[in-house]
Amino acid sequence: MIKNQATILVVDDELFFRKLYRDLLSDEGHQVEVCENGEDAIQRLRQGGIDLILTDMVMPGQSGLEVLRAARAEANPPEVILATGFASLETAIHSLKSGARDYLVKPFNPDELKHQVRTCLEQRQLLEENEQLKKQIQLYQTGQALSSLIDLGRLLPQALDALLRQLDAQQGFVFSVEAKGEIRLGALQNLESNSAETVAKMLQPRIHVAAGLSQPATLLTAELLEEGLNSGRVWVLPLGDSQELKGGVVVCDGPEDVVGQLPQADLNFLCDQIALGFENSCRYQDAQELMYTDDLTGLYNHRYMEVVLEHEIRRSQRYGLQFSLLFMDLDRFKQINDTHGHLAGSAALQEIGCLLRGCVRDVDTLFRYGGDEFAAILVETDSQTAQVVAERIRKAIAEHLFLQEQKIFSRLTTTTGYATFPIDATEPKDLLALADKAMYAGKISRNVVRGAAEIPEQ
Repeated sequence: MIKNQATILVVDDELFFRKLYRDLLSDEGHQVEVCENGEDAIQRLRQGGIDLILTDMVMPGQSGLEVLRAARAEANPPEVILATGFASLETAIHSLKSGARDYLVKPFNPDELKHQVRTCLEQRQLLEENEQLKKQIQLYQTGQALSSLIDLGRLLPQALDALLRQLDAQQGFVFSVEAKGEIRLGALQNLESNSAETVAKMLQPRIHVAAGLSQPATLLTAELLEEGLNSGRVWVLPLGDSQELKGGVVVCDGPEDVVGQLPQADLNFLCDQIALGFENSCRYQDAQELMYTDDLTGLYNHRYMEVVLEHEIRRSQRYGLQFSLLFMDLDRFKQINDTHGHLAGSAALQEIGCLLRGCVRDVDTLFRYGGDEFAAILVETDSQTAQVVAERIRKAIAEHLFLQEQKIFSRLTTTTGYATFPIDATEPKDLLALADKAMYAGKISRNVVRGAAEIPEQ
């Protein structure tokens, strides 16, 4: 059964048939428009909104077959029934091969016409429903894939692609909010990074996780115009864990009226799946942090050092870079535990972690290897620079007065060994072994820095 009223375009050069078609089809509840020639019909066709064309085959000027070809060239072509009083098997076959849905011979039975029109429209509706079902299945599969992704590096770009497709847009970006509230951009699409960063900073204080896909940018019309953007077309999907904003997907050239142009249920489903995937990714990252983080110092542990070491070796091999591994051991740390107890020793280790953070860059990675042993991976760092960083650490620890809050006032020193990839070694275990040996070589003197090249020969 046809659910909605159909718009039918009747094309015939004879007034009698135009009136007959209109009367018969209007009685069936359809909206009927008429044209007396093919030229007018093709012009009306290009305006859109036609569900079915009933056209005579032989007309002065543009023929019914030319109207059929024009219809088939449309993005969403209407159904076409060709009618003629000069029927033959060849013309029928040719019409159907050209894309006509059916063929009507004049003179015709009115019931036959109504049946053909009803059948064409029902088939059209069925095809549209099937196409919509395919889109919904595809959307469901996309949503399920997004919700199951736990790698933010893959989730956010795919989420942007999916939302751009759903909104029929080309321009957007994703961003994440770091621990200190800093914005990190990702997956830019047809937008300059400076402009995207400016937009993200404008949106950040104005969006809330619970808002869903919305347009907070309407309050920023002037600012967005400066970036070359129409505030009415900027849409943002806030992402976070619980009520804390941790990122978002921004579409910069979406439709001004999402509700009026898109299936709202489909859009809501996609946004919910993206939000669910982001929340799952955050929980997974939090779990990883717990698995790879030392509870006492907040630095990474030795398990994560193995992961980072393998990754940095692959990256350095790919781009022809060097990096250095520092291995540090506190000198006579046991005396603090023996003299002041393990709580004091734990507090001193926490202070060591703070000192180390102040001696390296954000791109470098620090580890508590175990007990009073620490390590650092210094990216894109040669042996000479590694020696400078190690000396900076040695000096910072030696000059620091520990356990002042406990009124103990202790001093500590550290001995550091370092090795550089690929100068000293190309395998993770060999690099770690050399840094460890260099550190133990320095233990003879304590409070010194030794490189792999300074390991005495056995």
